[in-house]
Amino acid sequence: MHSDVVSAGWQGLGPRSREQLAAIGIDTPDRLRSCDAFDAYARIKARWPGASRNLVYALLGAQEGRDWRDIARERRTEVLLRLDAMGLAPR
Repeated sequence: MHSDVVSAGWQGLGPRSREQLAAIGIDTPDRLRSCDAFDAYARIKARWPGASRNLVYALLGAQEGRDWRDIARERRTEVLLRLDAMGLAPR
């Protein structure tokens, strides 16, 4: 993990994810921290249907300063239930 990525507030988010976030108005680490990760994921998924569920884990991880894989392991059920309630869970 590069310290410049972590210090910039985009931990775990690659260039494509950052481009997608910018396209929906989330173009700074402050905006990322203050957004609802599930809402951001839904907006990205609406524009890019192929967006991976891992993106929501990465969004939550970036907000919490944690590795997205830890979020996926620890909060998978919570995330899937929330996505299901939003109509975005995998079928």
